[in-house]
Amino acid sequence: MAQGDASAFTAIYDRHAALVYGICKRILGDPAAAEDVTQSVFTQLWAKPYSFAGGNFGGWIARVARNASLDIVRSAAVRRREPEMPTDMPSDNVLEDEVFERVRAGAIVEAVKALPADQREAIEQAYFQGLSYREVAERMGAPLGTVKSRIRSGLRQLWEALHRTVAT
Repeated sequence: MAQGDASAFTAIYDRHAALVYGICKRILGDPAAAEDVTQSVFTQLWAKPYSFAGGNFGGWIARVARNASLDIVRSAAVRRREPEMPTDMPSDNVLEDEVFERVRAGAIVEAVKALPADQREAIEQAYFQGLSYREVAERMGAPLGTVKSRIRSGLRQLWEALHRTVAT
């Protein structure tokens, strides 16, 4: 394929298109958008075949599909976000709000760091990396029920820690 062999590209597409589409559809929840991202992934692969540096091709293309889909989700979230207020508008509460927001963000970071490693890892993968509980279980090599329990316990500990922080 790197030498412009269209039949090699067709073979790669036939073997991996369903995987790429499935990942995109699961993340995006929209078949048409999933088709667009799938097409984009394979178009980029055709244009830059050397972007795959070796290893497990299926795993690599799955990661490319996931990242491309998450980029779409993130850009959509930015478009739906409330417009920012102009910075030159005077406000008495801006500094106070900023300070409290930073305190809350710092409290969350510290609460997550304080979790036991197995709970922290499961929560980070599920909530910050966008993986399903089943994917987290596969990555951690643990039963699905165990991962669910770790996440539930970790979230409970986070809530308690943040509740104590806010109460003080």
